[in-house]
Amino acid sequence: MHPLRDFQFKLEYVVLRALIGLIRALPMDLAVRLSAHGWRILAPRINPKRQQRAMDNLAIAFPEMSDAERRRICKAHWENLGRVMAETMHLDHILADPSRVVIDDFKTFSRYRDKLGPVIGVSLHMGNWELAIWPLVRAGKKPAAVYRSVNNPYVDNYLRAQRKDLYPGGLFGRGKVEGDHGDDQKTARLITDFVRRGGQLGLVCDLYDRNGIPVPFFGKDARTQAIAGMIARRVGARIWMSRCVRIGKESRFRIELKELRVPRTANQSEDVRELMAAMQRQFEAWIRDEPEQWMWSNRRWS
Repeated sequence: MHPLRDFQFKLEYVVLRALIGLIRALPMDLAVRLSAHGWRILAPRINPKRQQRAMDNLAIAFPEMSDAERRRICKAHWENLGRVMAETMHLDHILADPSRVVIDDFKTFSRYRDKLGPVIGVSLHMGNWELAIWPLVRAGKKPAAVYRSVNNPYVDNYLRAQRKDLYPGGLFGRGKVEGDHGDDQKTARLITDFVRRGGQLGLVCDLYDRNGIPVPFFGKDARTQAIAGMIARRVGARIWMSRCVRIGKESRFRIELKELRVPRTANQSEDVRELMAAMQRQFEAWIRDEPEQWMWSNRRWS
């Protein structure tokens, strides 16, 4: 790595650690409220492109709504993202307080504890989605997850270390990054082998993927990454869907679980397409239930 590039990365890392130190110096609930307020006011102004994308996405999903109602949801979604940002710096405090994360019907899920086998845990950018994997940890498993690698290797390593309690099985990075920790094809092979060996893997599957398969989402085809369905179909894994819903405006959450049946007919490609379409239908239902908590500013349609 070029010395100037390395210096830039180190400087970015120092600035990030200073920001994290400031946020962690505040009581968590105060830090979360301040961050939510700041994001609600500043995010639409600082990033008008993402603001417009959020409004466009809301118009696709809810054409019957007034523009004022869509703006209300958009502002609430920025607030939620602000809360998530601050909560990311306090994940250890959230996980240390059992009252902050409630898992719906955990007793039923726990019946699978000793026979879960290979599992794909699928979630969406709702509430604080980082916590959606928590039921697998509570069940005594060591789930891993796939995440978008950060180009700065110092920041990337730090973020991995901060998530060790959520992902005791490790993190598989994807994306083009400096160094050797972001090869997409290598990651696909690694995660397939991980699940085949009986591992539990977490994936977020509500983003646009230009190489994905088109499936209906709010009445309009959206290209969707099919890796969850492909791995589950190929290695015989279960798929458990999970959504994390914020309770009120506090850092308290309810996690809902739903097993998704994996079709296994003679036509593998149609099985995967059917599976991904069913997954997106469930996402749509969950989003309609709590639209303020979904990340509308992400790209979903082409």
